[in-house]
Amino acid sequence: MFFIDTSRHGQAVYDPIVNQSLDNYLINDLALEGHGLIMYINAPCVIIGKNQNAYAEVDLDYLEKNDITLVRRTGGGGAVYQDYGNIVFENIVVGDTSHYGDFSYYAQPIIDALTALGIEGVQLKGRNDIVVDDLKISGMSMVKVENALAAGGTLLYDLDTQQAGRVLTPNQDKLKTKGVKSVDKRVSNLKPLLQGELADLSTEAFKEALLKEIFHTEDLDSIPRYTLTDEDWAIIDQRVADFYGKDEWNYGSNPGFHYYKTAYYLGVGTVAFNFNINDGVITDFKTYGDMSFGQPDQVDQAMIGKTYDQAGIAAGLKAGHYQDNIGKLPIEDLVSLILN
Repeated sequence: MFFIDTSRHGQAVYDPIVNQSLDNYLINDLALEGHGLIMYINAPCVIIGKNQNAYAEVDLDYLEKNDITLVRRTGGGGAVYQDYGNIVFENIVVGDTSHYGDFSYYAQPIIDALTALGIEGVQLKGRNDIVVDDLKISGMSMVKVENALAAGGTLLYDLDTQQAGRVLTPNQDKLKTKGVKSVDKRVSNLKPLLQGELADLSTEAFKEALLKEIFHTEDLDSIPRYTLTDEDWAIIDQRVADFYGKDEWNYGSNPGFHYYKTAYYLGVGTVAFNFNINDGVITDFKTYGDMSFGQPDQVDQAMIGKTYDQAGIAAGLKAGHYQDNIGKLPIEDLVSLILN
């Protein structure tokens, strides 16, 4: 493993739109062979998955009034709030992608590093959450392009959990299924769990301590690394200007169809359908959710023109390869959700 230094002229980059675009550049363009790791800190922002509806997941009025940036990632997963008390880590792997989909493989170095820093009970729980005593400290996502992948997540170090609870509008079925009543009761910061001289570390200092543990060294300068060049940054800047910085990508469109049905399923996450019906026929259809894999738009296309009844909905879901594009769920569950 080697470290990919994403500082710019020796200065840390805190712009979340820029930082979120890095994985795309690193796996599609730079494509350094092997297993790289990036780690950075964002200014206050909400990051949503590529298949999520920003208008349902985020209090956009609160976001804009409090200068919080909305950013859409290229991978799946749920909505998360980040600020200067949060650390983002991402594995950039080019070549051997045999561990694609295996969150435990990419979580283990983080789990080992946190354990070495004296935090007990760190483990991967469910599909992609890292927890301490059942409280979430990290959520992970993954995306693959040909022979490269990006797999990473967040680490809650000293996050403003009150702000997170205010700006996010989580699916209530998800909270009920997980046995909790609000966002902030599900998560924990790492800083209060540290002891001794580690207890007062800034987020940047804690990030450095993590890197030392991950690379098994006391000297950051000894870590094998690649530092982004001016040429790299010129391409990244252009991508942000052309695509990643645009509202069309980050906010997306809000179709505002008449019916909106949503539910949370263990092992899959939130699934939501927004659609219109005319004379018993589905005329518009849009799928949202936490899914990291597949192409939900295939389901959308297949559902249009189907009759709004059990047989028609089941036929549309099957034609849209729902298990590949939404998740391994009984078709009866999804039919019931759309009908009821």
